[in-house]
Amino acid sequence: MDSRRLQLLHDIMALEFVAIELNLYLDTHPTEQEPLNDYNLVTERLNQLKAQYERMYGPLVSYGFSPSEYPWRWIEDPWPWEIQF
Repeated sequence: MDSRRLQLLHDIMALEFVAIELNLYLDTHPTEQEPLNDYNLVTERLNQLKAQYERMYGPLVSYGFSPSEYPWRWIEDPWPWEIQF
């Protein structure tokens, strides 16, 4: 397995965790500007990493987020959740 691919998946999972935690915090503290700024920075970086991953390795999910090149790449193995760290 390509070490860059593993690192990108690891970074994406870490940023998703941070985004979820900030989202939960903001649900109970909606007027706090600093956590909102952090959330926006994290989600921007997360979207960049997801786009980079998909350019290099194909889609992270099978529908709704990015178009597919020809041929359809979703059926190529391994799927993101099958990759072992």
